[in-house]
Amino acid sequence: MRKSLILGAAVIALAASGCARKQAAPETPPVTEQPTGPGGEAVAPGDVELTELPAQQADLIAKAGSDTVYFGTDEYALDASAQATLAAQARWLLANPNVRASIEGHADERGTREYNMALGERRANAAREYLVSQGVPAGRLLVTSWGKERPVAAGSNEEAWAQNRRAVTVLVR
Repeated sequence: MRKSLILGAAVIALAASGCARKQAAPETPPVTEQPTGPGGEAVAPGDVELTELPAQQADLIAKAGSDTVYFGTDEYALDASAQATLAAQARWLLANPNVRASIEGHADERGTREYNMALGERRANAAREYLVSQGVPAGRLLVTSWGKERPVAAGSNEEAWAQNRRAVTVLVR
């Protein structure tokens, strides 16, 4: 009986001490440019709503020629074709100022998950930086890396790999 009382008191004390502790909030990096919503209002980084816009996406593809740019193996530099596609996307984005875009970087299946996540991010950032250089406000552009997690083409050959080495401009609200 005495052991169970001691054990019960220990459990209560342990539970009470666990409830009394507060964890420190994780430090968030400073935001250099405040993103804005469709109406120009400030949007906190955690409040970004990523609702895809299929009708606008179809219009972007029709007017810009594509929502996708491609890269060579282990590369993230934009070639002339990618720059031309992104310039057309920039014109569309500038003509539609209430639309935001998520630039999604992808890699082929070769390499580690970590390597491909970093490569996808470099690809998405290269596309984003080009759009910004064309006048698209940086606050309207988000960057996401999917690495090798979302291939568009199945297969373990050069044809499939070439299709999966890409950055896609996905219109969001």
